[in-house]
Amino acid sequence: MGSDELDQLIAAIARDAEKRRNAGNETRPYYAIDLIQQSGLGALRLPVELGGGGVSIRELFHFVIRLAEVDPDVAHILRFHYYQVEILLLSPASELRNIQLKRVAEGAIIGNAFTELSSNNVGNFSFETTLSPDGEGYRLNGTKYFSTGTLYADSVLVMASTPDGATVSALIPTDREGVIIEDDWEGIGQRLTGSGTTRLNNVFVNSDEVTVINEDQTPFNSHLQLYLHAVIAGILRNVVTDASDLVHRRSRTFSFAAAETPSADPQLQQIIGQLSSSSFAAEAIVLAAADALDIAVNSAVDGVIDYSLSHDASLRSAQTKVIVDNLALQASTLLFEVGGASATKQSANLDRHWRNIRTIASHNPVVYKARAIGNYVVNGTELPLKEVYF
Repeated sequence: MGSDELDQLIAAIARDAEKRRNAGNETRPYYAIDLIQQSGLGALRLPVELGGGGVSIRELFHFVIRLAEVDPDVAHILRFHYYQVEILLLSPASELRNIQLKRVAEGAIIGNAFTELSSNNVGNFSFETTLSPDGEGYRLNGTKYFSTGTLYADSVLVMASTPDGATVSALIPTDREGVIIEDDWEGIGQRLTGSGTTRLNNVFVNSDEVTVINEDQTPFNSHLQLYLHAVIAGILRNVVTDASDLVHRRSRTFSFAAAETPSADPQLQQIIGQLSSSSFAAEAIVLAAADALDIAVNSAVDGVIDYSLSHDASLRSAQTKVIVDNLALQASTLLFEVGGASATKQSANLDRHWRNIRTIASHNPVVYKARAIGNYVVNGTELPLKEVYF
């Protein structure tokens, strides 16, 4: 896809998002997802010879930032899809892999069914969802939560445990009998991501749809973490635009203001300059961390990423979170300083930026990240393995 076509596609998604916001309802972004499927944007990371865009991870994340600028829900919906495509590209050649990559090239979207509400600590690869033998196949039973994107997906990757304790994944169609996807996400932000419950009621799974998890393949899940901050960086772009528009829409100022009009007020200009700088910094940090992830992924031999490079990518992603979370939350509050009380009207919908950023940033507490980074700097203790960001 050329740059002009990409610009037109993002503009169409932006118009759809604005139309849905202005309608005052929470209509799901099916139109935007259809555009993405038809345009092949879900296959950006696939090599050109496989029908993809052949882009680097940095280029993918730059696209995600642009997409999140116009619709952070849509960008977030694709998070697990792009991660799973990365895993497929790293996986050894197989019939299942080839089939799935072909489907991605044709526009298929992959969702996730990973997280469970259980006594197991977050990040442990131990699941109450079970995959049990049944004739020539298996039966899948369990309940998953926070299944972001699965409502819009063609297939879903389900993590489960076998009776003998092995960790496996099953990649199955979302319309298979026994798969129930509930649109029950009630978070304060990212409301249209379809991050609801997935129930698996005795779902039949073919043997060729099951993969035993190779934990050496991606020792650190930096892709999943960094993706969230690409979405935040996109939201910050929109915060800057909304701040500028807000100033231009104001017809009066305060009696003690430094200028006769809001647009000429040096203090409001300073605030918007701060917002613009925060947006630039967040995007630059995300893309710098994406470079480290590119280096790590490109180091893979037989699908296994170099451990030290994977650790470096995870470190950069963690450092990104520590800084970008704080920058973004401050910026989404500072936005209201240029608007006066009228900016707090529900019809203005400017609180969506803070709600969306707060929701995304809450995926993993930043205090744990900062401590882990400090422990590494001071004592050389490596970051935890297999952190999960759903």
